[in-house]
Amino acid sequence: MGVPDPFLRLWTPHRMAYIAGENKPTSTSSGDDCPFCRIPSLPDADGLIVHRGPAAYAVLNLYPYNPGHLMVVPYRHVADYTDLTPEEVSDVASLTQQAMQAVRIASAAHGFNIGMNQGEIAGAGIAAHLHQHVVPRWGGDTNFMPVVAQTKVLPQLLTDTRALLSKSWPTP
Repeated sequence: MGVPDPFLRLWTPHRMAYIAGENKPTSTSSGDDCPFCRIPSLPDADGLIVHRGPAAYAVLNLYPYNPGHLMVVPYRHVADYTDLTPEEVSDVASLTQQAMQAVRIASAAHGFNIGMNQGEIAGAGIAAHLHQHVVPRWGGDTNFMPVVAQTKVLPQLLTDTRALLSKSWPTP
């Protein structure tokens, strides 16, 4: 519609679910409304779980910044890092290390952004259930697409990425 221009379009309609807040919990309580509480009850492939630990699990981000973008999530519905038990802190840290190793094995990541946003004001999409992001980075991965078009190009389906990373997960 409108006057044609010389730009090509890369449509990413799957991102509308994220933009519209689809599947975002409406309450801060645990249970079926919280996707991070619901995911562990699903088979690993359906929930995109890459690995399960004793107190936390590693899951692919449904709306990844880069291919292989994982999150490490405690099973317990807790919002603040200071409220984690020592066992949960240990498992989140251990799974983060293992996630980095798996991504390096699977796709030779050059670096990582690792972190968590604490609270909505800090940018947490689901602030009620703590989750740590593990975002792989490669030299040159910030190209014109995200800068100019605000679009990321992901070369692999999430189910294929989950299978690859699960197979590459190191044994502690």
